[in-house]
Order: sequence, then C-alpha cells, then structure tokens
Amino acid sequence: MSDSLDIDQRLARQLLLEGATLVFLDVPRGTEFGIDMKSWNTGDKFKGVKMIPPGPHYVYYNAVNSEGDTAPRVGFVHNFKKSEFMVKKWDPAIEDISTTELSEEEISRIRGDLLNLDRFLGPYPFDIWKRWKDLTSKVTDELISRLVPELGQIRSALELVSCDKSYGDVPAPKRRSRPLTAEEREEDLLPQLKPTPGTELRFTQFPERNFPEGSTPAEITHHSLDSTYVLETMLAKYKRPIDIVGELQFAFVCFLIGQSLEAFEHWKQLVKLLCSCDDAVSKRREVYDEFLSALGAQLVEIQEDFLVDIVASNNFVYRSLLTLFRTLHLSETVDGRLKSKAKRFQERLTLKFMWDFTGLDKDDDDEAPVVVNI
Repeated sequence: MSDSLDIDQRLARQLLLEGATLVFLDVPRGTEFGIDMKSWNTGDKFKGVKMIPPGPHYVYYNAVNSEGDTAPRVGFVHNFKKSEFMVKKWDPAIEDISTTELSEEEISRIRGDLLNLDRFLGPYPFDIWKRWKDLTSKVTDELISRLVPELGQIRSALELVSCDKSYGDVPAPKRRSRPLTAEEREEDLLPQLKPTPGTELRFTQFPERNFPEGSTPAEITHHSLDSTYVLETMLAKYKRPIDIVGELQFAFVCFLIGQSLEAFEHWKQLVKLLCSCDDAVSKRREVYDEFLSALGAQLVEIQEDFLVDIVASNNFVYRSLLTLFRTLHLSETVDGRLKSKAKRFQERLTLKFMWDFTGLDKDDDDEAPVVVNI
C-alpha cells in the first residue's frame, strides 16, 4: 500500500512540474464535465483541471438545464504537451465552448494569475491513468488530427441536414430491372439526410470491394474467406501499419467516452477485419501483437451486452476472436511468442466472460458463446 502511495506522490510531484493545465472558464454550475474516464458535476468554483499527464486526452461535457435535463455529450481529443496551458471559455448563448479564440494577450494574463487560479483547478484523477494509457497507447498526434471532425468537436448526437438531390449530394438512383418492392418505395420516399458538414468523424474508409479488380471467381472466393487484401489496402493509407491499431483505439474511446455510435460501428468493423485475415497474421506480426494488447485493454472496460449483435443475436467479438485464435492455432508460420500471447488472452477472456475457446482445430458452427464451468 505504501509503495503505491509513494508512486502516486512521485507522479504528483512530477506532474506539478510537467503536467498540462486546462482552464475552462464560466462553466455553468451543475454541468457534467469529464476528462478521460472520470466525470463530475461542476460547482461554482470550478475553473478547470491541472496536472494533466502529457499525451492524448478526451475532454467532454454535457450541458444541464435548470430542470436537470442533460444535453447530448460533446467533447474533443487533444494531445497535451508537457506543461501546456490551454484556455477554453463557455458561451451561454450556444450552451457550448465559445467558438471565439482567446487572444494570446488574454491567455498570458490568465497564466500570469495561475497562483490565484490554482485552488479552483481540480487535479487529474491519477487512479485511471494507467487504464487510460493502455486504451490510447498507439493514438498519436498525427492520427488525432486526421480522425477528428473538421470542426474539432466530437458529438454523441450528430446534427443531420437534408441532402438536396438536385445538387448531386445523393447519387442518382440505380436502374432497376424489376419493379420496386413496397419497402423500396417507402425508402425512396424518406428524406435523405447526412451529418452537418465538418461534424462527422473522419475514419479511414474501407475499400468498396474485398478483392482486387480483375479477380477470377476462385480468387473472389479466396478473398471472401481471407480479408488480407482489405487489410493491406487499409494499411497502405496509414503512415505506419501500426496506426490501424491507433485508429481502433481512437474509435473505441470515442464510443466509450464520447458515446458515439458511428465510432462503435467503425470499431466493430476493424475488429472483424483484423480477426478475419489468414495470410496477414504472420506477415504483420507487430500489428497483431499490438491488436491483442489493445483489444485486451478494451474488453476490460466494456460490458458484454454491448458486444452482442442485435440482428444476428450473437457476440461478434467472441465469433471474431474464435476465427483469429483458430488461425493462430493452425498456422505453421506464426512465431511461438504471438501464439503464447494469444493463448494467455484466451484464458483471461474465459475467466472474465466464460467464453469457450476449446476445439480450435475443428470448425464450430454454433453462433453463440459456449459457457464453461471453471
């Protein structure tokens, strides 16, 4: 107990000198405010957070009206630098962060008064720091700049605007060789909506086809069973192959912290993709080593209910990992260290969720996780 206390005290002293400071002025009392995995309702004296460890952090807030109703979550991800000093201001007219940038002169004045301001700043919550680092270990400054919405804020509830078909925002309807069904006619009558420009997350797009152009029927079948082509196409869009794990982590925290459903859907797609590549497992060892670490940290933070596909009524993570673990188990080219790491991961998942990963050397047609007695 004393060792952990000493570590916390050493970390606290270090962050007093090197930690970043976020000053958030004029936030209404009762606003739900959070950083990373901790949130509070603000009091009258709240002015921000101090001793923020250098690295990527998720700052978020929910406006609360006089009747206690909470607005959808809004936030931003920022890679705080050592001793960085950031100032944000609340705009009551829009019930959000002011879009007017503070002048350097005003920021310097506020920083000069930091001694008096210090008692109104809450310390960063050390107890969640290690878990947060594990969730964002591959999220770089470059990835953040690339993935955040153009307007900077990540919203749990996207504002939608109607598409004007006459201006080409919506692709022309495809020619049909048959009459429209009743469902298709109803769908055509629905308004065409899209997110307000600049508000959507800019995730890396999956290729339109899961096979190269000009593939033979046999090759198309192969690429349908092994998604390595799709993965390699995605990896070519990154500066480094490992950045796909960073995007996986970014999508997860945007869902976990930012409550973004579009981020959750993208995270699901990436998990399914990385688990369905036979050829890439041995070729991209570093990616898969980091993927297992990242997914392990994520599954600690999420309830199993979120992993069940409502339409298919099965657990998509369990099914995906069953495929990946079978590939690793049967592969003769994957090195022993990665196989051992996957085996330890299987054991942790069995302890936590009671998932059964036995019988990896044979096909399993059952769509639901099997509960085992321990």
